Amino acid sequence: MDLRRAATVLAWLLLALVAYSTLSPIGMRPRIGTSVHVERFGAYGLIGFLFVTACPRRLPLVLGMVLGAAVGFELLQMLSADRHARMEDIAVKMAGAACGVGAALFAARHWRHLRGWQSKPKLKPSQVESSA
Repeated sequence: MDLRRAATVLAWLLLALVAYSTLSPIGMRPRIGTSVHVERFGAYGLIGFLFVTACPRRLPLVLGMVLGAAVGFELLQMLSADRHARMEDIAVKMAGAACGVGAALFAARHWRHLRGWQSKPKLKPSQVESSA
């Protein structure tokens, strides 16, 4: 499985998990133990990152979908008696999505440079003497 196909599958699975977490009763909401703002920011950041990785040439569509999901899921909470929609939550989710999209664009643009940074070629002893 190539990177784009894996990113597509993971992005849709994560979006479904976020939909479940956002729209389920508050007692059934999964938690990882950190601040809810960190959870929201991270989840939407990862969704944005994965969707841009999956569809790098469809940036306006990805941005619209991820930001629209953040707003839509938050507004759908108003249909539940024990959940609430707040502008603060929407702002955190949209900021996370935008940062995830930006991180994916940065990584895609600088991928060769980042890979080269990890493994620098080792010089042979004869090359070290001649360069000194």
